[in-house]
Amino acid sequence: MRTGYTLNGRYRIIRALGEGGMANVYLAHDLILDRDVSVKLLRLDLRDDPGTVRRFQREALAATELVNDNIVQVYDVGEENGMQYLVMEYVEGTDLKAYIKKHFPIAYQEVIQIMEQILSAVKTAHEHNIIHRDLKPQNILIDEHRVAKITDFGIAVALSEHSLTQTNTVLGSVHYLSPEQARGGMATKQSDIYSLGIILYEMLTGTVPFEGETAVSIALKHFQSEIPSVRDIDPRIPQALENVVLKATSKRPADRYTDVASMATDLSTSLSPKRAGELRFTPAENDDGETKVLPVSALSTAAVPHAIAKPTGEETAEAATKDAATKDAAATDDQSAGKKKRKKYRHPRRRKFLIAGGIIFLIILGIFIGMALFRPQMTNVPNVVGDKETAARSALVAAKLKVGTVHKTSSAKVKIHRVARTEPRSGTQLKQKTVVDLWISTGPKRYKIDNYQGDSYASTAAKLEALGFTVHRESVHSTSVPAGKIMQQSVLAGKSVVPSKTDMTFTVSTGSETVTLADLTNKTKRQAQSYATNHNLNLAFQYAYSSDVDKGSVIRQSPGEGAVVQEGDEITLTVSRGAQSESSSSVDEFSVNVKIPFDSGSTDDDSAGTDDASSSTSSSSSNSNLIQIYLKDQDHSLSSIYKQMTITADTTVTLPFAVASGKSGAYKVVRDGHVVASDNHVSKN
Repeated sequence: MRTGYTLNGRYRIIRALGEGGMANVYLAHDLILDRDVSVKLLRLDLRDDPGTVRRFQREALAATELVNDNIVQVYDVGEENGMQYLVMEYVEGTDLKAYIKKHFPIAYQEVIQIMEQILSAVKTAHEHNIIHRDLKPQNILIDEHRVAKITDFGIAVALSEHSLTQTNTVLGSVHYLSPEQARGGMATKQSDIYSLGIILYEMLTGTVPFEGETAVSIALKHFQSEIPSVRDIDPRIPQALENVVLKATSKRPADRYTDVASMATDLSTSLSPKRAGELRFTPAENDDGETKVLPVSALSTAAVPHAIAKPTGEETAEAATKDAATKDAAATDDQSAGKKKRKKYRHPRRRKFLIAGGIIFLIILGIFIGMALFRPQMTNVPNVVGDKETAARSALVAAKLKVGTVHKTSSAKVKIHRVARTEPRSGTQLKQKTVVDLWISTGPKRYKIDNYQGDSYASTAAKLEALGFTVHRESVHSTSVPAGKIMQQSVLAGKSVVPSKTDMTFTVSTGSETVTLADLTNKTKRQAQSYATNHNLNLAFQYAYSSDVDKGSVIRQSPGEGAVVQEGDEITLTVSRGAQSESSSSVDEFSVNVKIPFDSGSTDDDSAGTDDASSSTSSSSSNSNLIQIYLKDQDHSLSSIYKQMTITADTTVTLPFAVASGKSGAYKVVRDGHVVASDNHVSKN
């Protein structure tokens, strides 16, 4: 998709972010909410697959239900010209794969902190019966605040059908593929747990457990080979932490954690000194038909031919009698010579081995005791969310932690002056005296109201409603403001308000109202002017001699009776001068052009030189001037209005005069009650 294209009239494409096995991702700007978003478009070669399209839509809609700080939020789902698309939260940062490469080795505490965020996200998905199926570091984003966010929920299910055939897709997914998926089985919640175990392995070691030349060879290793020990790579890793990896990546799903919450609980205590002596995790034995190594005694018994044959009843009784006698004799011999026998067969080197073994045991025990004594003392970050700053400080000090930087942040859930969150978050296990930052709530986020006069109501209302405002509309007719534009607003510009607690009412123009013209012929000039005022019409007059129509009455009109016009339109009336007399020939008829300046309302001299173009534009687009024109000639008197009109900009009018030869006329222009132009000596030049 080209840069600059506007998807659905709302999302303007900025640049490509990446290409995947199923979709292409672009950075876009939401024109309504004025924010950057990620737009994911289904690939061209998959758009004609009805099954893939259905799953894309179904799973995408399901993903919108997942509300978690560690899940990339889905804002919108749609289609345009056959293109299926998702609009998601844009996370500015990097993916976990690149983060590991850049920051390895990563402190164990940080590894656990990141994993806890990932586990929280997957837990939310599993609670909604959504299985990710394609968990890998490339699908986990890390923002500038080291907050992890999982993406690609729902799309992974469609990818699973193509992951073994598409180039550059398998090599990124197969390293984290569970054994049951590698066998072609159904993915379950335990499958996601296996992938999480591989991710934890990579964060601890900087590499994946299995490599191979092909995707198939790597997949085979997942269900045939044991996971390499992380402690072989880094002996400093506690056994309890390795056990989390081993249990999560057990070959059989039944040996793994029952759910993500259990894995999170186990992981949170893996650095605790209380688990320093923990034994290595070993999955429970299971007779599943696999090849077993039998003990030597079993092999010896199997080597005796008659042992295979089933004995008769007499043979069994006889054998039992003989065995009893043999055992009694042996017992008597053993009792008489027990001590002598034991002394006789004890090897002289055996004592040395026992002593050496004891010494080694004591050394190992001493090492473990030393590790426990000199290991850094750990503590958990207390939950101080909702507490006052002083109480939070006391709680952190009591937990043997240091208070770091205190930040301010808006929050709709936490009261003002209370702790909104900590970094690291509550429950995180840290070394004692580690610095913990506090974020103090400033209350709900406030929004500064703009001047919306002259703006489109539709786009303005959509923007404000998305921010949480309640928006109302009042419609009025207007000859000066185009239809759909805002004329007035209930909350003044510049005021800061809480959107969720604010109602906004806009007065919106519906444009000019239509008028069906009445018959104005034979009406007096005054009657015609009264009709025009009542229907918000402008009149223009022409004059002609008529022996059939009384002087001062309308001879004809343009447009005629029954015509439909808009408010503010001009109607031309031809008015009778009466019957023509001999003196009429001495009348001079001419026209004068008069420029009427528009007043925008900015009469303050201090503001005349400002550069606020938007304010000027908004004002001029929403204000109008009422103009009244008076004429004096043989047809008009300065005591009555010749023409009334409204203007929104500088306007030039043409004034007709009929003046006896040698005489002069006059005119006066009144703008909003003030004379702005006049001439008492108008004559034909």
